[in-house]
This record gives sequence, structure tokens and C-alpha cells, in this order.
Amino acid sequence: MAKELSRREFMGAGVALAAMPHVPEIWIKRAVNPVVIASGNGHQFRNGGEETCVQTAFRLMTSGEDVLESLVAGVNIVESDPADTSVGYGGLPNADGVVQLDSCCMHGPKKWAGGVACLEGIRNPSKVALMVASETDHHLLVGKGAQEFARAMGFKIEDDLNTEKSRAAWLEWKRRMDPSHYLDPAKRGGSETAERMADEGWFDPHHVWGTINCNGINAKGEVAGVTTTSGLAFKIPGRVGDSPILGAGLYVDQSVGAAGSTGRGEANLYGLCSFLVVEELRRGKHPKDAGLEALRRVAANTIEKRLLDENGRPNFGLNFYVLDARGRHAGVAFRPGSRYAVCDEGGARLETCEPLYV
Repeated sequence: MAKELSRREFMGAGVALAAMPHVPEIWIKRAVNPVVIASGNGHQFRNGGEETCVQTAFRLMTSGEDVLESLVAGVNIVESDPADTSVGYGGLPNADGVVQLDSCCMHGPKKWAGGVACLEGIRNPSKVALMVASETDHHLLVGKGAQEFARAMGFKIEDDLNTEKSRAAWLEWKRRMDPSHYLDPAKRGGSETAERMADEGWFDPHHVWGTINCNGINAKGEVAGVTTTSGLAFKIPGRVGDSPILGAGLYVDQSVGAAGSTGRGEANLYGLCSFLVVEELRRGKHPKDAGLEALRRVAANTIEKRLLDENGRPNFGLNFYVLDARGRHAGVAFRPGSRYAVCDEGGARLETCEPLYV
């Protein structure tokens, strides 16, 4: 029989409990409704199939598959679809016309992380990133080393990941751009040519800096995330953005949540903003408020005139997709108009990103 507490013992226990330091509500274990979130292209491309990224990831995750493997299977759809020119096969190439891909992933419960950068010849870099996490003692492999690792793991190396569309866009860019592609120190120009081409319809404007980030939590509360990209359109060969860098393009903490990004990688790298978002979640902020805090940090660090609009605000796009350990989520962006993908028990849909500037 359980011991009955005296009135004095009961009151003492209450005083001790009140004296305990505050424990953020997000750390309290509870049942979680599973959910997968992603950038908007996570519920746009199907690669000829019936399901989008978030639909596939949610179906696998809720069927008992590993949470990270489910998310990777989801982004594989976008990586393999030539219609998305910002990721994987058919992604916009670098200045030399070569498709170089970046990706990273993190598994919350296992404390695994893996990434690849400047990977050539493999249309699903997220699969290789997962193998770096599961099969090595490293977090990041790059260039030729990443490709040789993939070959050793049984991946087929393709000669060229360009499609007719991506190659045509690159050739047009070459006709317009100084072949050196290095910034004039006096002008500090950059992606204007690519942006004009996007406006003319050569490719989706979102694909100049395009990427896909996908994060999920299953019914057991296990959190994971993956980010994958072909990087900045027509970048200097060897350029690595935020996507494969832990804490920038993606960060996951099993006890707190996950955050990932799309948009101007250089701006995100400067502040390691996905890590910042997760730390804001740790302090008890809602995903929306945590994401907006990262955007404010980026805005404060953006001072070059070439990167500012007429109002002194960042003139580039940067979005964060945030999921906490309770299953709450949000997408945030500098300006109105962005949407992010969600799939839960209510089905797949696009929801509106919260803008920092209205």
C-alpha cells in the first residue's frame, strides 16, 4: 500500500517543487501528433509519381520507418525530378556548367549527422549524406572525396546531371556574364544576371537560391531533418553554401526541435541561424517567434548597399522552417508571399510563411 503523506510532508514537497528552476514546457514529455514540414517545393514535385515529398515522408514515418530515412526518401522525389532546377538532377549548374550538389541530415535520437558538399555525378546527395552519418565517423565529406565515398558505397556515378533545360539556361548565362564570374571590388555585383534570366522565364525565380529542407517528428517524439540543394545558380566552382553545414542549413536537437532554411546561404552562414533558431526554441519560444528572431539577426548583419533595398532591408530571400518537440511548426520569410509544405493526419497542404516585413 502506498504511504500516506502527513500534512507537513505534503507542504514540504510543495515548497521543494516550487523552488525548482523553471523547466521549459517544451521539454515536458507528452504524446506527439506526427508531422512533416518542408519548404514549398516539398508539396509541389512528384517526379511522375502520385506523392510529393511531405506525403511520402509522412506515410513512411507513420508506417514505422525510421524518421530520418523517411525524410530522405521524401526529398529524393524532388532531387530526382528534373522540373525542380534547384535540387539534384537538372539543378542549375555552376559557372563551368557542372552540377555540384550539397546536402546534410541530422537524426535527433541517434545524435547522427552527415553531409556532403560539391558532390558531382549523384542525383540524390541526401542519400550519400545519410551514409556519411551512418557509415563513417565524420560529419562532412566534400568534392572528389565525397564522390569516391559514394562510389565505394555502391552509388552509380553519372557523367552529367544537366538536363536540356539546365544546360540551356547555363549557356544563356555564359552569353551574358563575364566568364571570370568574380566580383568587381568596386561594384560587388553578384546574381543580377541570373535574377534577370529568372524574371524572363528561363527558370523559377525561387531556384536562383533554391533548396529543399524537410523536418519531421513521429508519434514517439523522434525528430530529424534533411536539407539538399544544387546551390546558388551559376556559382563559382567549389562554392559551398549553408545547406550542408550543420547549424546553418539545418540543425536538430532531439529534446527541442529542428530548423532548416532556403535562400541566400551566405547570409545564413554568417549567423549559423538554424542553430540560433533551435536555441530560441530551447528558451521556450514558439517556432514562429524563433524563426523571426533569426531573420532579425540576419537583417542586423546585412550592411552592404548591394544587399539592401530602398528601405535599407535585405533585398534577398531567406526562409526558415521550424518544428519543435511538441509538433508545433512555422515557416518564416522576410516578405509576404512564401508558403511552406505540411503533412499531418489532416493531409498535405501549403501554409503561409510568417513575414518579418509586411
